[in-house]
Parts: sequence; C-alpha cells; structure tokens
Amino acid sequence: MRISFYAADVPLPRFTKKKTTAWIEKVARRYKTSFREVNYVFCSDSYLLGINRQFLNHNTLTDIITFRLSEKGEPIEAEIYISTERVAENALRFKSTLDNELHRVIIHGILHLAGFKDKKAPEKALMRKTEEACLSLRK
Repeated sequence: MRISFYAADVPLPRFTKKKTTAWIEKVARRYKTSFREVNYVFCSDSYLLGINRQFLNHNTLTDIITFRLSEKGEPIEAEIYISTERVAENALRFKSTLDNELHRVIIHGILHLAGFKDKKAPEKALMRKTEEACLSLRK
C-alpha cells in the first residue's frame, strides 16, 4: 500500500506521516480492504469547492471528497481531497482538537473506500461510531 500526502494551495498540515500511514494501513486491514495507492491532497475551501462543482455538481463547501480511481474488485487506488480550512472550522464547531479532526477526516475517506456510507441518518451514525473506533487505534 502506497500512501502519499500532497498540498495543493495550502501548506501541508503538520502530522507524523509515518505514524499516520501505519495507522491508515491498520484500519485498512481491520476492514479487510486492499489498497494499492491512496493520495491525499490538502487544499483550501475554494479549491475543494471547484472540485465539488466540476465533478459532483454540488455548490457547497465540504471537508473531504474521495475519488476511487480503480475498478471494483481491484485493489483500491484513490485520491482524497481535504480542505484544511473546513477541518479547522469543524474542529472548533465540534469542540475537538485540530489534530483529532484532521485524523477523523483522513480516516473518513478510507472508510468510504472500505464501503461505509453516510447519506442517511443510520449510515451517518455508523460512520461516526466507526471513525471514533479508528481514532482510538492511533498510537
């Protein structure tokens, strides 16, 4: 599994890439998901809004957009875009630390790729519960 972290139009957030990569791999194994490559791209609200408009036809701000690039049945290749502005605002809104919120969003994308959904209320509740379980696996 190859995990890479990039910055589009904002500085790369501060976190330990090696520990975060090991944690992501641990979560992938836990949910029996085979990954080939995942590229995280950290960006601004305006950058992610442009992606949201162009590819999803949504005109709303969001903290994360996940694109699976591989076919079903193949090891997953994906790009995960994260707005660091949304992450910071949500950390304040949810009374969380910036580090916890950043890691919650990082793993949120992996959970989507593992098959978790969050459109309906029961799905959202399960996603949040699973995010919390994953956050507890960090060392």
